[in-house]
Amino acid sequence: MIVYIGASTGEGKAEGISVFRLDEGTGALAHIQSVAAENPSFVALHPQGTHLYAVTRSGGAGGGSSSVEAYAIDPSDHTLTFLNRVASGGASPAHVSVHPSGKSVYAANYGSGHAASFPVREDGSLGEAASAYLHDGYEGFKHPGPNARRQEGPHAHFITPDPTGARVLSCDLGCDRVFVYTTDAANGKMTPNEVPYAQVPSGAGPRHLSFHPSGRFVYVINEIACTISAFTYDERGALQIVDTQNTLPVAREAGHSTAQIVVHPNGRYVYGSNRGHHSIAIFEIDQQTGRLTPRGHESTQGKTPRNFNINPSGTLLLAANQDTNTIVAFTIDGETGKLTATGQITETPSPTCVVFLAKG
Repeated sequence: MIVYIGASTGEGKAEGISVFRLDEGTGALAHIQSVAAENPSFVALHPQGTHLYAVTRSGGAGGGSSSVEAYAIDPSDHTLTFLNRVASGGASPAHVSVHPSGKSVYAANYGSGHAASFPVREDGSLGEAASAYLHDGYEGFKHPGPNARRQEGPHAHFITPDPTGARVLSCDLGCDRVFVYTTDAANGKMTPNEVPYAQVPSGAGPRHLSFHPSGRFVYVINEIACTISAFTYDERGALQIVDTQNTLPVAREAGHSTAQIVVHPNGRYVYGSNRGHHSIAIFEIDQQTGRLTPRGHESTQGKTPRNFNINPSGTLLLAANQDTNTIVAFTIDGETGKLTATGQITETPSPTCVVFLAKG
């Protein structure tokens, strides 16, 4: 198993994207390569494992350049070679994903509130943006959230195609909504869905989401409120909220926020990370209703778990502690959802994203 790590380079500690080899038996990571890039905070893989895409930015949250970059993956050693970059379709991108066909790439621009899509060329490089939607101007929509400091305007934080590839969902922290688009993978274009969005509780600040393997449920982690909202998801691309649960075992206070959310491959559990509390919250999923039952918390053994991921077989969770510059490995009990630290702690500067590639 190969692991690609995105990072924050703003403090000059991280070089860019790092490549590691993972021992799935122990959770140990061995460094292979680092590639220079400016704040590659999130990366995503082509479904065939041939290319990697990263959102990058220079300058502050509202300035500098904002790009999506394409890299070829060497099939022999899984190292990266830069192909090209294109403008991200907005400012300060925070997330990137790839269509199941591999023909389109999507970016969420946190700074400006734009959700954008890009065609993928035959060689894996990117074409210029095929579509870009400003959530604040969407069909006359103008609805900043009630948190004046964090929700003064739209902040697209996440974007992903659904499991069928028919639609694309984008979490907007500023608008308290999950926007839904139909997508044409052949040309990379998106169009607002007939049911154009779902609402989360006011002031929650939706950050990331994860689909249940069945495609019937969607779980949204809310950064500001420190909650997870459960939705049903139907053939129209309509989301209906059915549950909201707190991610913290203590009262929320200054410095607490959530970050990543991942549904286990077996569909029985969903995990969410708490920054400030520095933990992973564990919830069991009701397979009939999608509702959640809390099943405890596990310390990430570091500070600010901005991201984590679960390997495809569901046996390991790697937690990326941004502020202590570590990736900590945990085994997962698929029956109980429990996390157990393996003792493997890998030092790497400011990790912000973890993705897995099975070696071919």
